[in-house]
Amino acid sequence: MKPVLEIEQLRVSLHNRKEDHELVKGVTFSVMEGECVGILGESGSGKSMSMKAAMGLLDRNFRVSGSAKFFGDELIGKNPEELRKMRGNKIGMVLQNPMTCFDPLYRIGSQISETFLAHQKWSTKEIREQSITMLEKMQIRNPEEVLGKYPHQLSGGMLQRIMIGIATSMKPSLLIADEPTTAIDAITQHEILNEIVNIKKNQKVAMIFISHDLNAISRVADKIVVLNQGLVVDRGDFQHILHHAADPYTRLLIEKRTDVMRRYKLALQGKEYNHVKT
Repeated sequence: MKPVLEIEQLRVSLHNRKEDHELVKGVTFSVMEGECVGILGESGSGKSMSMKAAMGLLDRNFRVSGSAKFFGDELIGKNPEELRKMRGNKIGMVLQNPMTCFDPLYRIGSQISETFLAHQKWSTKEIREQSITMLEKMQIRNPEEVLGKYPHQLSGGMLQRIMIGIATSMKPSLLIADEPTTAIDAITQHEILNEIVNIKKNQKVAMIFISHDLNAISRVADKIVVLNQGLVVDRGDFQHILHHAADPYTRLLIEKRTDVMRRYKLALQGKEYNHVKT
């Protein structure tokens, strides 16, 4: 079976007048249908930069080399208009901060309609019906009322659900989720992760889940690729990363996760006070 997305020796450099500064240094991985690859790394590790480079979302100050093939079709160097048509249709994207992805001057319904019109030949009635159906699937109450609201009138969690709903409504072959649980509360994070797991299972979509949070990635990813300073420093399933991580940075992430889980269990047992006291 051919990978949905195959990244090989992807490199990204920031170009200025004096020199090029390499940010991504030969990243290689692939993702199959129905599989989720988690890209783990701290801020500045190159995890989001890699996918933006593959999707043609970087400006002319960046130089991109290597290969990014979508069902064997090379994306690097592809016509920007062709890439734009693929994004949002065959390739869905859910970005980090939903507040910045919606125009504050337009109602939610108008912005959903605009996206659907760009990729589908639906009538006004069909767009409204599909919008309401999508909101219902994302467990958003009073969908007709929500369509008439502005972004600032909705919570970050609701906006994130709407972004996921829009992306999956196009039935993409590949879904890229870039830090989708950042800056939202723990309960909403849990709900968003559950929704992502359901999408992976029910729609058989290939997925790339980008995060600095090992706990979040462990919930959704079949394979994990760890980036540090633009390099792949570890890879494998969660159990491999947990028990056989080779890189000091990865081991630090695991130690932090283990400590958080230990404190959580102690708190549940009512022992946190005693533990802190001693």
